[in-house]
Amino acid sequence: MHQIKVGLIGFGTVGAGMVEVLINNRELIKDRVGADIVLKKIADLDIDSDRGVKIDPTILTTDAMEIVDDPEIDVIVELIGGCDQAMEYILMAMERGKHVVTANKALLAEYGREIYLAADQYRVSLAFEASVGGGIPIIRSLREGLSANRIKNIMGILNGTSNYILTQMTQRDLPYSQAVKEAIDLGYAEDPPTLDVDGTDAAHKLAILLSIALGIPVSFKSIYREGIDRLTPEDIRFAREFGYCLKLLAVARDLGDGVEARVHPAMVPHDHILANVNEAYNAIYLEGDFVGPNLYYGLGAGRRPTASAVVSDIIYLARQIKHGIKTLMPPLAHPLSRKEEIVIQPMEELNTVYYIRFYADDKPGVLAKISGVLGRNQISIASVIQKGREAYGPVPIVMLTHEAREKSVQEAMKEINQLDVVRSDKTMLIRVEKGHQGERAQ
Repeated sequence: MHQIKVGLIGFGTVGAGMVEVLINNRELIKDRVGADIVLKKIADLDIDSDRGVKIDPTILTTDAMEIVDDPEIDVIVELIGGCDQAMEYILMAMERGKHVVTANKALLAEYGREIYLAADQYRVSLAFEASVGGGIPIIRSLREGLSANRIKNIMGILNGTSNYILTQMTQRDLPYSQAVKEAIDLGYAEDPPTLDVDGTDAAHKLAILLSIALGIPVSFKSIYREGIDRLTPEDIRFAREFGYCLKLLAVARDLGDGVEARVHPAMVPHDHILANVNEAYNAIYLEGDFVGPNLYYGLGAGRRPTASAVVSDIIYLARQIKHGIKTLMPPLAHPLSRKEEIVIQPMEELNTVYYIRFYADDKPGVLAKISGVLGRNQISIASVIQKGREAYGPVPIVMLTHEAREKSVQEAMKEINQLDVVRSDKTMLIRVEKGHQGERAQ
């Protein structure tokens, strides 16, 4: 039987999961591919620690170049993370005519153009299903299943750590710091979980999805991002009173002459399909111009789900290799443009509904001052919750606006925070995704 030989660089959590899948499901995979996938070599700086899988120790090495330079290896799997070293190995592998599988979302989001061009130049395949959504087959769905569609909207909960934290804050009324501690203790988050909670991880993933949808690499640096670290149980309670819940959302929309792309906490209606995505789960909602709405839901991280996605890429490439096909599909499923750039709408041009929370002195005329500033900036108020004084000091004033422009809202916030009756350090602004099932806020 034909053999497809694989080299693994990075024997951490996901790497060990990949080996486990290849061992446990070897016969199943062999039947489906019609070829035997053989793990020839594993490279990692630590080759002594027990990963919970039984392997022949002679295939272990601390030198990744043994894999890159091995002429018998058909596919290299990069799972070391980071950018510099990972990119070096990937580019050298491609130069030597090897296909590449990676789960490295940060690398693709920040240096995707160089890697996609290298795959095109050396006529090799690049597969990266595990880079977004863990075990959710979103990359293949975009590259193949939805390839006849113009993707109009993408809205996703793309970071399981943040979603777990917000779930605990919502369901158990926990403060942010305690929810973070639980996420770390349970292994859902790094310590500290900076890239998860500040929106970077979700922005990396949105950049990859948007690049495939448009066929042009989108730099993650062009995507607005804002984290969840300033949210409080109080905001969650007020959101509930208005009929919403809080999620860290990644949002992209085709505007015709440009693209809207942003990651930030957002209020989602309780009857929205994403409102019931809780704990460490991910969900991606897409709208195609012909297929209509699609929802993809599942575990977005973890050893087993992510390893499943990595091995699915290996199987995809093995089928290709078995039939003598050098490369079947460009990385972004489009012939790659070397010049064209995507115009990302500046955040200040966004039009949506806003939740605003102020802490202000509890005395006559304060609300009139705040509403006066909003009115001068063409912002109208839809609803207000004003809590009476329970103890001496400022009290919360919470409001929902009608649809307004981001630039106007930010200018009004700056002016209101300068009022002597407002505690500027406690002001909170949250955007509202008011449309049902991904429709634009009205």
